[in-house]
Amino acid sequence: MSIRITPLTDPHLTSASRRLAWLAALPGGVPAGSAFLRLFTRAGQEHLAELDLQVHPAERRSGVGSALLTTALAAAREEGRRRVIAEAEPGAPGEAFLSARGFRKVLTLTYARLPLAGADVAGLEELVRSPHPGYRLAAWDGMVPNELAETFAASRHAMDDMPMDEVDYGTVTWDVDRLREAARAIESRGERLHTVVAVAESDGSIAGFTELVVPGDGRGDAQHYGTGVLPAHRGHGLARWMKAEAVRQARERYPELDGLLTDTAEANRHMRAVNDALGYLPTHKKVTLQLDL
Repeated sequence: MSIRITPLTDPHLTSASRRLAWLAALPGGVPAGSAFLRLFTRAGQEHLAELDLQVHPAERRSGVGSALLTTALAAAREEGRRRVIAEAEPGAPGEAFLSARGFRKVLTLTYARLPLAGADVAGLEELVRSPHPGYRLAAWDGMVPNELAETFAASRHAMDDMPMDEVDYGTVTWDVDRLREAARAIESRGERLHTVVAVAESDGSIAGFTELVVPGDGRGDAQHYGTGVLPAHRGHGLARWMKAEAVRQARERYPELDGLLTDTAEANRHMRAVNDALGYLPTHKKVTLQLDL
């Protein structure tokens, strides 16, 4: 069967990446599948590309996926990429397809949700009020205040040793400009960024942080972004303390919000334990597969 692969123009350009796109069509112009290849452009990630390949269920096992994959991998090589990653549902056809073509599983993510209607309000408030000697909580909306910008950027190093199995995301460097850029991007989407931090009282530096992005209308589900504690401040229960305060604030400020979503690497047992203790319920898993070019 003749399969036509047509390159498309993708206007989705960001400061961190750009995308290539292709459409697969059968004779008569019937669309059968698509592929997007995200090319990361930040320093430390120029080796990496992320593939999103979709084939209509009725057209699987007809060569459409293979044709799209061949095209996307050729483009990745032409762009000088050394790694291509892709997500799939565990045990689903997509995982089998990629595994058969040389991709290997390098990461498993556990997705979880906290239904706010059933949250343990009394338990959350007790946890937030519990003393953590040497630390205090602080919070802000949107962009980080100027007086905390430098220490907040430094606190992002808490993510440097986050357990991520074997996936090669490269080196992600945060500075004040990037923090502000990320906050502006969230605001431009009409969403609301809320940050809770633990501040070390000894020197006023930020010891850890957790971020929550809420839909603009305050309804549906909000999404946790990063949560991390710097190595020197671990072992004091700061992650659970900060996340409990983020949950408390979300319930109080957004009464029509349904739940909070999070995803955690399966190897990150500590953060999974924090989520379990706060009442997050696992919903599903995803695997990341990687191909070394």
